[in-house]
Amino acid sequence: MLESMIKITDMTERHIKEVVQIEKVSFPTPWPRQTFEFEILYNELAEYLVALDGRKVVGYGGMWMVLNEAHITNLAVHPQYRGIGIGRMLMLSLMQRAVSLDADRMTLEVRPSNGPARDLYHSLGFMECGLRKGYYQDNNEDAIIMWREKLKGSNPDPY
Repeated sequence: MLESMIKITDMTERHIKEVVQIEKVSFPTPWPRQTFEFEILYNELAEYLVALDGRKVVGYGGMWMVLNEAHITNLAVHPQYRGIGIGRMLMLSLMQRAVSLDADRMTLEVRPSNGPARDLYHSLGFMECGLRKGYYQDNNEDAIIMWREKLKGSNPDPY
């Protein structure tokens, strides 16, 4: 049922205003509008998607494609739409896009304090493989480095 309500599509300039609003309510150090503009207009390594409920942006995610690796840059869902599977839909779409662009594996960083995100990533086959000390500038929190190996030829949604 969720799939019939929510559509995942490429992020365009018209989505940026709503993406920035979600960014501001989701992260202590949000990316500014100019960063998203640069990512979708000029960064040839970048791939960004939005989740739409009708015409309303309710979530977004992005990644950089570097050689055969996909690096998740950010993922957020509007607070009113959390807990209903939109983050999973976005991640699966990013994983599928990465495979279509010849990625063998995918990586991301996540705060140890972000239990819901960690649970999502674990459920998609990501493993905790390292730590970046003091990675988050707002509170000096570490970042857990997670990897999903063997994207190609495997079911991106193992559950």
